[in-house]
Amino acid sequence: MSRAIQLKEEGNRHFQKGDYLGAESFYSQAIIQDPKNPALYTNRAMARLKLSLWDSVITDCQSVLALPSTASATSLPAVTAAVLQAKKARWEQREKRRVREDQDLERTMLRLLEAERAADVAAAADDESERQIVDEDARAREEQLRTVFERSRLLGGDGRREVPDWAIDDISFGFMVDPVVTKTGKSYERASIMEHLRRHPCDPLTREPLAAADLRPNMALRQACEEFLTDNGWAADW
Repeated sequence: MSRAIQLKEEGNRHFQKGDYLGAESFYSQAIIQDPKNPALYTNRAMARLKLSLWDSVITDCQSVLALPSTASATSLPAVTAAVLQAKKARWEQREKRRVREDQDLERTMLRLLEAERAADVAAAADDESERQIVDEDARAREEQLRTVFERSRLLGGDGRREVPDWAIDDISFGFMVDPVVTKTGKSYERASIMEHLRRHPCDPLTREPLAAADLRPNMALRQACEEFLTDNGWAADW
């Protein structure tokens, strides 16, 4: 048994016990011994997923996708799922921080406006009519500020949530992470088309013979999908 396999199995034992940090360490040591084994990156990604190390999960998954397709084929479904889960979790984490920061800013701005209103009302204490006008004007500004922040929340969270057609895999109907293009120019998620070809070695559309060697990475589409998912993490559940 190779040293890499020994380290992997030790990592598996730690993972099963819930010691994800220990598992990550053993998987990392195994990768040093065998850097071209996709299963090692996949296992480490699973451990890092448990540790909420979202960026590291994505990096491991990208390492798997960068390996020759024949080596990584069996890992593709797990890798695709891990990428989507990590990107969604990372987006949710950033969203919570953004919402919290917006709420803090809103409270600060409202306190400043309230203090300004109190000072202006006090300055107009001798004129009841002017004091009322100043108070109403200040309250209107406060309400406008609340409206601005409320609109921002709606646009940032509950606005239109639609995934563009170009980002959807026509086999699994899921969001694409690692799109590849066929000879006819049609793109599919790599894991989906590889599974299709395993069962039916033909083009899903034309039914003409098609092999894994005929597939090419669609880097432009992959980048577009990554950018969309970075800004719209909810799309991972599409």
